[in-house]
Amino acid sequence: MEKNNETIIKLENVFKSYFLDNGEEIKVLKWIDMEVKKGEFVALMWESWWWKSTLLNIIACLHPLTDWKYFLEWDNISEVKDEDILAFIRNRKMWFIFQQFNLLPRLNALENVMLPAVYYKMPEKKRISRWIELLKKVWLADKLWNRPWELSGWQQQRVSIARSLVNDPEILLADEPTWALDHKTTEEVMEIIKSLKKEWKTIIMVTHTPEVAKSADRIIFLKEWKVVDCNYKLK
Repeated sequence: MEKNNETIIKLENVFKSYFLDNGEEIKVLKWIDMEVKKGEFVALMWESWWWKSTLLNIIACLHPLTDWKYFLEWDNISEVKDEDILAFIRNRKMWFIFQQFNLLPRLNALENVMLPAVYYKMPEKKRISRWIELLKKVWLADKLWNRPWELSGWQQQRVSIARSLVNDPEILLADEPTWALDHKTTEEVMEIIKSLKKEWKTIIMVTHTPEVAKSADRIIFLKEWKVVDCNYKLK
């Protein structure tokens, strides 16, 4: 296989199935071939909502493959079976921005942002300044001590984005990041996400919204469990 130094993720004919207790196989992905370059912003669009997050979970090393190969910076991740190694790769290389903000209600914005740093074992002196810097980045310098229930949905999503950047991941995986947000706040979320691309972050985003997908450099369209167009053009 010829290596491309710009490639950060490559899936080759990936299959993913789930198995019921009676042994029945449910195929959810098949013949997935796709490649993402470093610093690229890619949107994944599905014909339907079914299994839309499974591919992101595979890229995040959360779901084992049923067959074929997944390369991350040309390391064959599909051959790695040790969960500790997969967790190390996931925590150092990538982070999720979820459609549900997944903030802990008893913690304030600053404390919610700090959580990944605990697992990353970031030096204590560096932590506070880093967290405040990230909340300023998403325009929440005046909300450091507010708890989630004191924040709007848009503000909670900004806390979630700040949290995703704590460990300075190279890859951001966004699962419907504008779900349930109105038009104005959707535009504001996408402005933040697009600004991260300028910092040479690689972004892979699942969305069903054409206007959101247009923010990406490229749209990959999936239908009937497989990629049908790696350079999809919206009509």
